[in-house]
Amino acid sequence: KLCEGILNVLEKDTKTSCQVACLEALRILSRDKKVLVPVTTKRNMQILMKLAKLDTVEDPLERVSEFPVIVEALKCLCNIIFNSSVAQKLSLELNLAAMLCNLLQKCKDRQLVDDIKCFDLRLLFLLSLLHTDIRAQLRQELQGVQVLTQALESSLSVRWTEEYKAAEDRDRPPLSLQETDCAIEALKALFNVTLDSWNVHSKNESHQFRYMAAILRHCLLTTGPTEEKTEELH
Repeated sequence: KLCEGILNVLEKDTKTSCQVACLEALRILSRDKKVLVPVTTKRNMQILMKLAKLDTVEDPLERVSEFPVIVEALKCLCNIIFNSSVAQKLSLELNLAAMLCNLLQKCKDRQLVDDIKCFDLRLLFLLSLLHTDIRAQLRQELQGVQVLTQALESSLSVRWTEEYKAAEDRDRPPLSLQETDCAIEALKALFNVTLDSWNVHSKNESHQFRYMAAILRHCLLTTGPTEEKTEELH
């Protein structure tokens, strides 16, 4: 009942600070699978998707004040989808993967969106891990390999000297913690999406995988903020 009450408040047009507080509470509660059973409904998923700006295709990410709400809503969705098979099935019905890819594109070339990008990628990783149909949808319909590779390229700040050769800068400073986390989440999602891609059929796929291979090579030459993070990245 507490979760239902929180979601009823979130459905209303409340202040940002109230939304963040409610989402933080829901995120903690959503770690308990028993709590999730009565609240994992299509309506409740749509409430969280709206707060995460996953229901608007055209609207850009402009209001920085809303960013904490978006991040917390994405965190809640991560917990709910990880812990609920019902939520995993609803994700396909609600076309969540397509909306996440769209939000990821909105993050491109934007400042202050690293947290949004990171949890968007984490949710794509979870969906592609837990639902084979969504994995196939990402690969075949949503250009998931291209979208995720571009997210990885952006996180690593890759510069190109040739078509499939990234610039090597040995004096480059380590990645920040946020950049490293985004890169790690993109790599995890890419692994899932390309898991069944041993047979490349088209010229475009061939280009995409050569492009990704160059970025992966660059990734191996990149360091994170700590030795542990560098190891996790590699």
